Amino acid sequence: MIQTNMEKTQIYKFIHVLDEREKEVIVGRFGLNLEEERTQREIAKELGISRSYVSRIEKRALMKLFHEFYKQSQGKS
Repeated sequence: MIQTNMEKTQIYKFIHVLDEREKEVIVGRFGLNLEEERTQREIAKELGISRSYVSRIEKRALMKLFHEFYKQSQGKS
C-alpha cells in the first residue's frame, strides 16, 4: 500500500505531460482523485472506445510519465 501511494504521488507530479484522454485513462486505472481503480473494459465503456484502445492509451501515457520521471531524475544528479 505504501509503494502504491508513492507511485500515485509520482504520477501526480508528472501528470501535466499527458493529454486529456491520457489523463482520463490514467486517473481511472490507478484510482486517482479519490476514485476506485477501474478496469480497461470499464474505462472503454465509459469513453465509448475499445478496450484495446484504452490499453494503447495507457501504455503511451505510462511511457510519457516514465520519460518525464527519468528526465527529472537525470537532472538532479
